[in-house]
Amino acid sequence: MRALVTGGTRGIGLACCRLFSQMGYAVTALYSADERAAAAARAALPAVTFLRADVSDEEAMRKVFSDIPALDVLVNNAGIDCFAQVQDMSYSAYRRVMDVNMGGTFLAVKFAVPKMLSRGGAIVNVSSIWGVTGGSCESVYSASKGAMIAFTKALAAELAPAIRVNCIAPGAIDTAMNAGYTASERHGIESRIPLGRFGTPEECAEAIYFLATHRYITGQVLGVDGGGL
Repeated sequence: MRALVTGGTRGIGLACCRLFSQMGYAVTALYSADERAAAAARAALPAVTFLRADVSDEEAMRKVFSDIPALDVLVNNAGIDCFAQVQDMSYSAYRRVMDVNMGGTFLAVKFAVPKMLSRGGAIVNVSSIWGVTGGSCESVYSASKGAMIAFTKALAAELAPAIRVNCIAPGAIDTAMNAGYTASERHGIESRIPLGRFGTPEECAEAIYFLATHRYITGQVLGVDGGGL
């Protein structure tokens, strides 16, 4: 069994690499630029193959998938954020968020599907709670994650019964993307979460693995958010 994880050197992606590897998958993980994080990931998970590739670069993604003989699970986790009011956000920043979050998901799926159709398999996309509810000062990020949800639902219909397609919508998770909160800000967020704490990357990875391996679930959005924000 073979899995590919985008954004695989930190946070949810790294937790996915660890879990799928432990469950017997040959895992390939992509990362965009951070060689320090990649070196740490390689040291922690020597059985995983880490490759540098920008998920928004069509030729780079074509090359990655041309070198993979077959694929059973694709996890689209790579993503970037941009925190700004919409009137202060440049069009180039908008394009970059959309190109990575939605464009990278599209390209990974485009090149993965031919590797999966004959053997079946699963795609799990990592959206966000903001893709469901929208987040103030994260309008473009929310739009990109909402697009991933719509893409998931359409693909589930398009690719059934050969390939199952689902996504998770994480809430506040202890990742580098959320590391900038002050103690006061973090407490305020936790006070709005019914389960009273941030989630962990490992809890997201467990949800992803569940969706990747359950044979009668497709087209679903699973909130991993402690009950919401």
